Amino acid sequence: MNNLFNTGEVVNLLPFDGQADYYGTIMGTPAAGRYMDSLMQSIEWRNDEAVIFGRHIITRRKVAWYGDSDYGYKYSGIVRQALPWTPELLELQRLTEELTGVHYNSCLLNLYHDGEEGMAWHRDDEKELAPGGAIASLSFGAERRFLFRHRESRQVVEVLLAPGSLLVMKGATQDRWLHSLPKMKRVTRPRINLTFRSMMKNTVAVGR
Repeated sequence: MNNLFNTGEVVNLLPFDGQADYYGTIMGTPAAGRYMDSLMQSIEWRNDEAVIFGRHIITRRKVAWYGDSDYGYKYSGIVRQALPWTPELLELQRLTEELTGVHYNSCLLNLYHDGEEGMAWHRDDEKELAPGGAIASLSFGAERRFLFRHRESRQVVEVLLAPGSLLVMKGATQDRWLHSLPKMKRVTRPRINLTFRSMMKNTVAVGR
């Protein structure tokens, strides 16, 4: 397992078959704390849902989906429709676009209440996403481990995602690598993760 630390430069964490650029912290601690507090209060959080082997499961982890339009986005067997941007999300969207040079038309947010909540190995390969497009992940709150695992070699790469940090996955990353947010029981503080995405222009909004 490779342990990677921020050096103040943009670093591609992946040794081959993809690109995961870690920008480190892109804002100071006070600003990151203010955004964390605001997002906790202003976002329309809902418990995440999934249909697994025919069973409808509701998780403790919460999610929210925002965008330029009421895009329909289906993952884990559940269709979600995007809500209009909030002022804070528009600020963070613009900041992320300035740093990465990519336009993002939507954002999926995750709220992990503590280290007892995480995310299993998966790929962000839903058909509504632009193939090979960038997914920009902005973190607030508790520092958490984030892992990549190559689908064939099984090589694992690890990074600690600090509050106010930015990670951008693009190219072949979603095809060749899985990623996860492992549980960390010693973490007692919440974490919010914003994943800015580019939905396909022909995505059809689907009713609930």
